[in-house]
Amino acid sequence: MPNDLDRFDHAILRELACDGRVSATELGRRIGLSKSPTQARLKRLEEDGVITGYRATLNAAKIGLAHVAFVEVRLSDTREAALQEFNRAVVLVPEVEQCHMIASRFDYLLKVRTVDMQEYRRVLAEAISALPYVTATSTYVAMEAVKDGA
Repeated sequence: MPNDLDRFDHAILRELACDGRVSATELGRRIGLSKSPTQARLKRLEEDGVITGYRATLNAAKIGLAHVAFVEVRLSDTREAALQEFNRAVVLVPEVEQCHMIASRFDYLLKVRTVDMQEYRRVLAEAISALPYVTATSTYVAMEAVKDGA
């Protein structure tokens, strides 16, 4: 699929990553195409699954979710069935913003967003530590987001 994208497609993706609400007319102007071919390219990128959705970027501090912790998770079992069970369960924890399987001395890295340390401790104790096969966790609290997002 990446080889099927031309310079206009890449330009569309760059522009949308910065401004997902840009109109098709303005997007076309920015990339050097008229509205109709820009709309056709957008539709194709969406249908091909290159663009998977649009969303608002929220100011976490203004909605009371400024506390960010990164959590290393080690599992007691890393056979495929155990990994799948963990994966199904972790997506149900609303405070887990991101979950990545890692090739390291631990198995997963979670990005957890909460109101404060007290709430984080509750989430760690009641939700994360209770996930299937979790045997150990290590927490790193973020002091400042220097770059966050794409």
